Amino acid sequence: MTLTRDFKQTVVERVQRDPEFAKALLDEAATLFLSGEPDAARLILRDLVNATVGFEHLAELTNKPSKSLHRMLSPKGNPSMDNLAAIFGAIRNWLKVAFSVQVIEVV
Repeated sequence: MTLTRDFKQTVVERVQRDPEFAKALLDEAATLFLSGEPDAARLILRDLVNATVGFEHLAELTNKPSKSLHRMLSPKGNPSMDNLAAIFGAIRNWLKVAFSVQVIEVV
């Protein structure tokens, strides 16, 4: 018999025991957004929210309804730049990290 684990539960457990993993997920979500892959970025952000701050607390931090945040980070979500900035800002503050941008010149 094959043992399987729920992927989302695996992410939650890993984030709880490894803060660097949570930071890497945030970095990956930001990189994906900036690289033109918003669908994948939203799903990573959704998993990260579930594993850290939670949607109810994120709603308080962003002054947005929890249900709206769920929709924004769903596979078909379409958050505005203001909402996206608020979500990233809340998670960044929760994880106590700062963003740093590197510009790599492509030749």
